Amino acid sequence: MKLSIAIPDSALVDESTQMGKTMKISQIARACAIFQVSTIYLYHEAGGSEHEMSLLRTTLKYLETPQYLRRLLYKKMNELKFAGSLSPLKIPSHVVTADSRKIKLGDVREGVVVFVRGEKYVDAGLEQLIPYYGKDQEGKRIIIRFKDGFPSFTVNQIKKEETHQYWGYEVKESSSLSALVSSWGSYIIFTSRKGKIIHKAQKYFEEIANENVLVVFGSPKRGVHEIMGKALHNVQRSQILNFFHDQATETVRLEEAMLGTLAILNILTHK
Repeated sequence: MKLSIAIPDSALVDESTQMGKTMKISQIARACAIFQVSTIYLYHEAGGSEHEMSLLRTTLKYLETPQYLRRLLYKKMNELKFAGSLSPLKIPSHVVTADSRKIKLGDVREGVVVFVRGEKYVDAGLEQLIPYYGKDQEGKRIIIRFKDGFPSFTVNQIKKEETHQYWGYEVKESSSLSALVSSWGSYIIFTSRKGKIIHKAQKYFEEIANENVLVVFGSPKRGVHEIMGKALHNVQRSQILNFFHDQATETVRLEEAMLGTLAILNILTHK
């Protein structure tokens, strides 16, 4: 299954401080990394704001960026005020070595195209820059595979799919949840305590096991029924499911719902 998720720009309204909001985004990013989420869609919702959308967008992208590239790609900004306290994702793309001598044939890592003394190079977080002969412009983030190791580096630029392992999530935005689901060309799961209990949907999980699936979460104040209204029941190839049957708490927080839902999906679709 190729998983994507959708969360609203109002996802942070239940946190009163920027520190609290930032820590919540960190938990969201960790859940997505653990369960190999391909894309995080941020959709506009009535309770959201451009400020919170910017905080979500910037922090999620920052966390997905390998640490050794962050200073190249991010300037000091208010959205990243508490970034130093966030938990690292530690996904395969976040290699930590800066020792050129440890690079060997076939290694894959990310870099940024830089322009030095009239020539293009890739800064891949090593002690030396790597000559670059591709078409991408300065500041572009790329993936490279080493054709040979230390000391004479030559590389091929490759696509994310060619890494053959989880290489992080993308962050995209949508003007509304309705716009997002109407343009989605595959299966959709709406999460809601008003939905069908997952134990009654086993055949559905078998059906989607090898498909592209979008998992939609509501906001802390409004669920998917309130956000979409009657249109919710007209979405093609969708199911409204309750992953927390007989919950004892009044509400399930977004970060809790994500971790629980993705964990359950991981089990049900890998039987």
